Amino acid sequence: MVTKAPGAAMYVPENADLTALRQAACDCHGCDLYRHATQTVFGAGPQDADVVLIGEQPGDQEDVAGHPFVGPAGRLLDRALAEVGIDRDAVYLTNAVKHFKFVERGKRRIHKQPGRTEVVACSAWLDAELDLLRPRLVVCLGAIAAQAVLGPAFKVSARRGEVVETADFRAIATVHPSSVLRAPDRTAAYEAFVDDLRIVREQLGKSAAAR
Repeated sequence: MVTKAPGAAMYVPENADLTALRQAACDCHGCDLYRHATQTVFGAGPQDADVVLIGEQPGDQEDVAGHPFVGPAGRLLDRALAEVGIDRDAVYLTNAVKHFKFVERGKRRIHKQPGRTEVVACSAWLDAELDLLRPRLVVCLGAIAAQAVLGPAFKVSARRGEVVETADFRAIATVHPSSVLRAPDRTAAYEAFVDDLRIVREQLGKSAAAR
């Protein structure tokens, strides 16, 4: 039997800035993931960011550090962003789920994909971030992020790299950088990921020209 999580909405303060949202998220018990995670890992980046990159959930190193995308996948993302000319310091990085979900194998904590219940429970934080940031472009890194933003029927495999118009922003879905690290042909997977980020860079250029 799956127990419905109470959700994060009751923990999200009204009319809060990013600092207040981040502080409030530290006390979120909207689902059970907080029980075993080290801490909440909230989004990071400037409030005036034109682009928001959304991943699935924090990993082991992010859970310990308290910051998103600081592990191996984050370093690969840094490299790819630099290659296409996107300044990481100018983008906002966050995850659909703010706590690390894992299984223990000896001394190691192995990532476990969050379920739909946990994604929905955590959605109030992501909604609050996007409402406050009002980005021009949202980049969904992987299926969990894409379905959190564009609906549970969205398939990255079918619509990867496509520019999707929503009521509030344009969105582009690609793979999560961790999938590049796991790919049998890592070079080809990385080049395809960079190609997707070039589309993001192109869209940012169009946004700047339209101002």
